[in-house]
Amino acid sequence: MKNLIYITSVIFGFLYAQNELFIPETMSGNEFNLSLQNGTTQLFDGDATETMGANGGNLGPTLIFEQGEFVNINVTNNIGEETTIHWHGMHISPENDGGPHSVIMPGETWNPNFTVMDKACTMWYHPHLHEKTNEHVTKGITGFIIIRDDEEAALDLPRTYGVDDFPLNLQTKQFDASNQIVIGEHGDNVPMVNSTIDAFVEFPAQVVRLRVLNGSSMRVFNLGFSNNSTFYQIGSDGGLFLEPISMDRLLLAPAERAELLVDLSDMTGESIELKSYGSTLPQSAYGITGLSTMQGVAPSGYNSNELNGNDFILLDINVGAQTDNPILTIPSLLVDVTPIDESEATLTRNLQITAPNMMQNSITGPFVFDGQSFDMNVINQTVQLGDTEIWEIFNMSMVAHPFHIHDVQFYILDRNGVIPPENERGRKDVVLVKNMETVRFIAKFEDHADDEVPYMYHCHMLQHEDEGLMGQFIVEGESVGIDNNITLPNDFVLFPAYPNPFNPTTTIRFKLVTSQQNASLRIYDISGRLVETLLNEKLIAGEHEIKWNGGNNPSGVYFISFETGEFFSNQKIILMK
Repeated sequence: MKNLIYITSVIFGFLYAQNELFIPETMSGNEFNLSLQNGTTQLFDGDATETMGANGGNLGPTLIFEQGEFVNINVTNNIGEETTIHWHGMHISPENDGGPHSVIMPGETWNPNFTVMDKACTMWYHPHLHEKTNEHVTKGITGFIIIRDDEEAALDLPRTYGVDDFPLNLQTKQFDASNQIVIGEHGDNVPMVNSTIDAFVEFPAQVVRLRVLNGSSMRVFNLGFSNNSTFYQIGSDGGLFLEPISMDRLLLAPAERAELLVDLSDMTGESIELKSYGSTLPQSAYGITGLSTMQGVAPSGYNSNELNGNDFILLDINVGAQTDNPILTIPSLLVDVTPIDESEATLTRNLQITAPNMMQNSITGPFVFDGQSFDMNVINQTVQLGDTEIWEIFNMSMVAHPFHIHDVQFYILDRNGVIPPENERGRKDVVLVKNMETVRFIAKFEDHADDEVPYMYHCHMLQHEDEGLMGQFIVEGESVGIDNNITLPNDFVLFPAYPNPFNPTTTIRFKLVTSQQNASLRIYDISGRLVETLLNEKLIAGEHEIKWNGGNNPSGVYFISFETGEFFSNQKIILMK
């Protein structure tokens, strides 16, 4: 990854000038190799800044996944200390999720693999090691995930990456006198987009798609353009909307994503700015002025931060010539969206966000759920696979918290009993819960279960998360498709299929001890659908082998199910074309 070179002007006491927006490279296909590493980046004159990244010293590549495809990922930890990588927003099994239990030791490689089940959307990946998430994310280990599907591909939308479709990771950071990143002191007075300070970019004079991520540790952005022009939100965290929603301001909390369309067709040669209008942030959002005038004392460094309560520029946009075959209109319809009806819920869970000492810590924290700080050894909630639940989050603290849950996309039912605005009615995995507000959302927990490996729920203000505003839940039940547990009787043995992964043929060997046993051998896909019956008959004792040719099936995870009498065994195999 190229270094980001900056020249000089003075803003907020630092020296830099306009710099071309950095656009991360992309990776696509079925195999992804990520090397987490340390690096340095020349952000200012003088000392280089120590940073971290994936496949480079700062930030990570954008991963492009296709719905229904199997992906195999190797994440190698070369940063010299423990970390994890979480695929934020993705509907995957807990052992692939990359939470704080999936620690990657220095020098080791973690190998998650899964079939992409999510709809077309913008997600991201980042570390999730307890008490180190803030540091590792702020120093640069973050990257976008773009998921594509057939439904999105049929729409007349911009989708040429880096030409009319741009990823924008918005952050604010604090630096010390030697240009090093400062963690946890609330002096984050340097805005950055894709780790570029004072960034500029040229967009073509046509409809442009912006995949916007609030990648900040703490700050809430209130986005808009300097000319107050209308833009259109077409999607939120987990997918596209039914139709575009017009607006001139967008509130975006840490970890939230929004897909936007902006029409620049009549602006050739003009310039506008993408700004955060901090002067109009809602009460209790991190970034307002006057936190110390509320109950409690403002966090150290907060009141002297020049960004708080002020409007500031994130990105300078120069409008250039149109591309070939430009998109020139905003579509009227997008995709079908079917929210979960409240009547489908079988259970309502109630969570409260508080500070242990509400009189002294209602603004600074630390904060907790239901009076309990995060404990790696405590399962806080148990969910049954297939259940639809309502989660009710009540924020008793004086600061707004972005609540994030792993595994599922949810639909917001209401805020203090009021139906949410249109752009909060899509699929979400993060919701900003303001002070003294109750937010209710509904989600269905399906496909993945594990009675040992938990999923997380937490505040996505990373300092709050590291300090203990996090809980964990397990999903009990049989996962989609095939039970992965193996019963090993004395009557037979199922040997490992070889090769595995395979393309297109693998050999399945098994041994029967007793003759005239009825044996069945079937192949299922990850959704539990029967793909092929290879065997269903009585056999003599001894070793047997059957070849399966999966050439007519898509790449992905499949399961061998072998049964004889009351005994059975299952085995996962991977078809990789």
